[in-house]
Amino acid sequence: MTSSRPVPWVSPVLYAAVLVAGLYAGVRGLGDTHLVLFAGGIAALFALELVEARGRGRAALLLAARAVLFLAVAAADGSGLSRALFVLVPFTAYFAFGRAVALALGAGCLGLVLVGHQVTSPGWTTDLEKVSDLLMFALGLVLAVTMAAVAVEERAGRHRLEESHRRIADLSAAAERTRIARDIHDDVGHHLTAVLVLLEKATAFRDRDPDLAREALGDAERSARRALEDVRRSVRTLHAEPGPFRLTRALDELVGDSVPVRVTGDEDRYGEETLRVLFRAAQEGITNARRHARATAIEVLVDFGADRARLTIGDDGRGFAPGAEGFGLRGLRDRVERVGGRLDVAGGPAGGTRLVVTVPGGARRPVPGPVGTPGGAP
Repeated sequence: MTSSRPVPWVSPVLYAAVLVAGLYAGVRGLGDTHLVLFAGGIAALFALELVEARGRGRAALLLAARAVLFLAVAAADGSGLSRALFVLVPFTAYFAFGRAVALALGAGCLGLVLVGHQVTSPGWTTDLEKVSDLLMFALGLVLAVTMAAVAVEERAGRHRLEESHRRIADLSAAAERTRIARDIHDDVGHHLTAVLVLLEKATAFRDRDPDLAREALGDAERSARRALEDVRRSVRTLHAEPGPFRLTRALDELVGDSVPVRVTGDEDRYGEETLRVLFRAAQEGITNARRHARATAIEVLVDFGADRARLTIGDDGRGFAPGAEGFGLRGLRDRVERVGGRLDVAGGPAGGTRLVVTVPGGARRPVPGPVGTPGGAP
């Protein structure tokens, strides 16, 4: 288990610096250095770092042990540099106990140094070196607490960013699941409905009109092949970008000769997202007419105006009960509203159902042009 501190290298670096200074002072005979006690205290501090890095020991006990070892090392060090170890008290406390405890312990360490000066050198206030040491120690405390605060905030910010990434990934996965569900309903569901209707027709006319039954079976086979092709196309789009979408061609592939389709105006006035919404609306309307309304006649009209496009699907089926929208229509309504459009479903003037989708005009689809010519313009 790694250390809970964002910057675990600070303490070992300071321990190493104090060790080098203390050993140098002991070898050169500078001050009163007790090498065995001094080196043992530094070794114990490194051992505490290993204990903390492995996630063992309570934070309060580790902090208290450090403070005791700091006192022992400072007493055995003749170089005087060991006092710098006390800046680690508020530094490490910040991560375990927060800002208030760190500031309190920092003030306590500063007060301890003041008491030490007063006991060992009563006239220390006139000693420029001791005053300078005190100021440097106070500055070290401030820098240590500031560094700890920055490290904690950076860690919190990183955690927030990771959480945001997780939420975005979850939302993206949910949106993709919804899209796949809608595509399955719109594409495969449409073709399977057509297959079911055609098989029922073939069964009904098997004895009375064998030729018509065979024709229905052929149409059912073609619809099943279209469903399989839609599945394969969906798989291919996971690995490659699809080509330009043409609504007129997609409608022809959708209905073949079974449903008359009349298109007026220029679909290039509209973006691909809008055209795909109109295509999904046609799928949903035709599927509902065949599956639920038992319609015998269906007509699709598409009008691309200058500022709006309108898709109308009419049938002679059993009609549509208000408030009877299922998953397909609710999903379609969401798609239409996402592009700023409107979906209306009502009874037709001569019975049956009339589904109307109106979408506003958007940015004109760019026309491919020669290589190196932006937007296809000459």
